[in-house]
Amino acid sequence: SYFGDKSSCVENANTLNLTSSSSAQGLNSACIGKTPLSSGRSVCRSHTPLMGYSVTSSSAVSAHTVASVIVAVVEGRGLARGEVGMASIDLKNPEMILSQFADNTTYAKVITKLKILTPLEIIMSNTACDAGNTTKLFSLITEHFKNVTFTTVQRKYFNETKGLEYIEQLCASEFSTIVMEVQSKYYCLAAAAALLKYVEFIQNAVYAPKSLKVRFQGSEKTAMIDSSSAQNLELVINNRDSRHGHTLLGVLNYTKTPGGSRRLRSNILEPLVDAETINTRLDCVQELLQDEELFFGLQAVISKFLDTEQLLSVLVQIPKQDTVKTAESKITNLIYLKHTLELVEPLKAALRSCNTQLLKAYYNSLEDTRFGIILEKITTVINDDTRYTKGCLSMRTQKCYAVKPNINEFLDIARRTYTEIVDDIAGMITQLAEKYSLPMKTSFSSARGFFIQMNADCSTLPNGQLPSEFTKITKMKNTYSFTSADLIKMNERCQESLREIYHMTYIIVCKLLNEIYEHIHCLYKLSDIVSMLDMLLSFAHACTLSDYVRPEFTDTLAIKQGWHPILEKIAVEKPVSNNTYLTEGSNFVIITGPNMSGKSTYLKQIALCQIMAQIGSYVPAEYCSFRIAEQIFTRIGMDDDIETNASTFMQEMKEITYIIQNANDKSLIIIDELGRGTSAEEGIGICYAACEYLLNLKAFTLFATHFLELCHIDALYPNVENYHFEVQHVRSSAGNKEKIAYTYTLSKGYTEEKNYGLKAAEVSSLPSSIILDAKEITNHVAKQILHKQKSTPEMMKQRAAYQLAMRLVQTARNSRLDPDSLRVYLKGLKKKYEASCPTPRNKDEQ
Repeated sequence: SYFGDKSSCVENANTLNLTSSSSAQGLNSACIGKTPLSSGRSVCRSHTPLMGYSVTSSSAVSAHTVASVIVAVVEGRGLARGEVGMASIDLKNPEMILSQFADNTTYAKVITKLKILTPLEIIMSNTACDAGNTTKLFSLITEHFKNVTFTTVQRKYFNETKGLEYIEQLCASEFSTIVMEVQSKYYCLAAAAALLKYVEFIQNAVYAPKSLKVRFQGSEKTAMIDSSSAQNLELVINNRDSRHGHTLLGVLNYTKTPGGSRRLRSNILEPLVDAETINTRLDCVQELLQDEELFFGLQAVISKFLDTEQLLSVLVQIPKQDTVKTAESKITNLIYLKHTLELVEPLKAALRSCNTQLLKAYYNSLEDTRFGIILEKITTVINDDTRYTKGCLSMRTQKCYAVKPNINEFLDIARRTYTEIVDDIAGMITQLAEKYSLPMKTSFSSARGFFIQMNADCSTLPNGQLPSEFTKITKMKNTYSFTSADLIKMNERCQESLREIYHMTYIIVCKLLNEIYEHIHCLYKLSDIVSMLDMLLSFAHACTLSDYVRPEFTDTLAIKQGWHPILEKIAVEKPVSNNTYLTEGSNFVIITGPNMSGKSTYLKQIALCQIMAQIGSYVPAEYCSFRIAEQIFTRIGMDDDIETNASTFMQEMKEITYIIQNANDKSLIIIDELGRGTSAEEGIGICYAACEYLLNLKAFTLFATHFLELCHIDALYPNVENYHFEVQHVRSSAGNKEKIAYTYTLSKGYTEEKNYGLKAAEVSSLPSSIILDAKEITNHVAKQILHKQKSTPEMMKQRAAYQLAMRLVQTARNSRLDPDSLRVYLKGLKKKYEASCPTPRNKDEQ
């Protein structure tokens, strides 16, 4: 356990009046029984698990799977309602993140931020859930986070003055400018006060003065992807099977450290919106791809790092009680700290020849003398050959002999005693093996201590059984594990000796930690560097496995022959590539085509490519240019199933309402099917109205639909483009039936496959007379609609003029052509304009 003994938590219950509830049980659930933590009015839940963590090196695939974030949320009252303050801290990482923002009545920003944090526990004021007066924010949060523990604390603990005091006391000097940034942000300060008091209570530990990293995270620095869109796009969780890595995170995650994996996940859910920062990352990825020595050198060093953030979290906490577990934890983490600091020089060596701005900045940061100062202080006390090792017995030995000899005479004696006991155990097991002529060997596990193990067939044992002096016998295949009464006693002596060693070592380690506390904040910098390098290496690694290209950032979304990155990993063959082109003048694309033709895959592909570009990754395409999106919205329907029930229709309406309320000119909007849960007339009406609203924005919108009537909106709005997915009709070998072959290829114009239902009816057993009648009625209705929607020559001319003007503006902004090439391009635009205009009827028009 990282956080020591929690048995005394209840003793401190008077310091904080808590009311706790689990939203999984609902607000009206019966009280299970008051805990010592509860205040007078109680909505109960099982208390937060007081979790222990161990620092391990891993592939980092599952680094973020165990929730460890606690969040405090508070909302203004009266005229300030809608102003929300948040403070969060990860129990594995000593960093507190503060946020304050104005939200609308849907509280979309709050829900999205909480979804990204994936909290273990949410703290709110008890006034937010007063009986009969529950706030809308509290209701929405409990609705969206049904499996998260909720705890309410008295409103008085949400105290902005106390919050500022806490920050001034605990914030490390490197981050002290945060005080100026948040001193007038009362709600996030109030949330910070309640959060820190609560964490101190449940951890039974306090943070050391000037030890925390505190930062303010505004919502304007990253793109917003709502939780529904993140789910639709399968950014971090696969919708069919959450255990599968068939997600965007799975595609890009080749990180070697837990910190790198966490950073990648948070970047995917909150992409950057600053083109300069993104291009700085892309420069690094490009250098890593071009310089193999740099790539492999960095990867080799980064893979040796442990979870630096988690290590920091433990080092900066001062336990309120000293226990054997606390002592062992501190000793372990000092060894981890030594291991980490010994990697600084190899990391510097790997970065020495780099050329890009960011990598050079990281190299300069590693020149910090504090790394050397801390390591020097550690090596005066800790043996040079003390290392982080795998295996519980090996690591136990490292902890026992971590401190150099002759520093504490009693420690040296205790260690000699421990060595003698271990030798006696090995000798005793050897004697037992000789006594019974059995192949016994000494084994060890953290749960059992020393025990005896033996590989032998049952038939070789006397009467098929072990001698009677052996107990706790387990067998797996031909492997026996067992112990004896004497061995149990010797294990007890060994444990007692070990406790003495840990106690005396802990005293020395605490003294050493007190000496290095003032320098330890350089590890925050190291943690950031390692996680960022790990993520950039992961991007470069992903590029080596597929033909990704570096994205550019302009005012255009242009993708040449792009493909779906997740589908590429799943499919046997490479997915079909398609082009995408949206500009300010053609910012609304309607896509049609039969079910299963590829509409949904294509739409998701565009959103995924946009996110990849905005986090600094290369993109699956031959060429790509993106306009920075401040929000990414998706409304994904069922492409292979018609939605008909009322609940689905209501969900559609909620999703489109959310998009309309929150979209702006810099949004990327993906809508795949709308209005399918009601009648065709109503569905068309809803789609048309929603399109007209979105057409008044400069947002880039892609709208897939089966309502072909919607395609004719381009007659009224020149910024609308129609595209469709082609299909081919193939006769069966018998020649009596026709099948549809999907090409998954996007083409200009709307689909000619107008009657999907009639084609399905033709291959069914429906009588031919009914099918003929249906075709006749359909053709009659379609002619009437087409007559009403037919474009006039004047409308066509206006559309052509509009598109020419937009192309000229775009050329003036972005063109890199030389004068001759530009002249050729402009002549081409003129010809295209003339071809798009209707033929003049008389001399005056000419």
